[in-house]
Amino acid sequence: MTTTAQDVITAKLERSFDAFDANHDGYLDWTDYQNLADRYIQAYKLGKDDRRARALHAFYQTFWLELLRHAGVSADRLTKDQFVTANRLASVDTSRLNLADGAGHVIFDVIDIDEDNGISRDEFARFLRDVWKSGAPDAMDAFTKLDIDGDGEISRMEFVRAVREYFLSDNPDAPGSLFFGHV
Repeated sequence: MTTTAQDVITAKLERSFDAFDANHDGYLDWTDYQNLADRYIQAYKLGKDDRRARALHAFYQTFWLELLRHAGVSADRLTKDQFVTANRLASVDTSRLNLADGAGHVIFDVIDIDEDNGISRDEFARFLRDVWKSGAPDAMDAFTKLDIDGDGEISRMEFVRAVREYFLSDNPDAPGSLFFGHV
């Protein structure tokens, strides 16, 4: 049986839903996204007035509102099916928010601690450890996948490309999965 691109993207989004649903109630609401932004902020010890912290909150709030708009729901929460449908629509509708590029740049700015426009192995390891609480031995293999040109760091464009692939690629192991809750 052949898996279609639609099925692969759906599976990736369903795993993201499960990772974001912090209280495991079967719904996502704004607090789940706020908690995600706060995980980054706490892990990187960003002050509430730090531009990166403000950008994370602004991005996730806009993202959340776009999901609600695309889901066409009256409630301020989404089921897994609504989340998948809304993400698919928001990923291709860049009229208000380019989801993949926006997420890529905002998250990159936080992970790139020394602001040298590249993510080192140490910065990436910290991201996995402190944000996603991943100590999986093979988690750092993703660094090699993301470092396409093999120069020992993940450039901004390599990072943004991985996030785009997560939302749009039929590759079930797209490295962008690391940024959306499953390693």
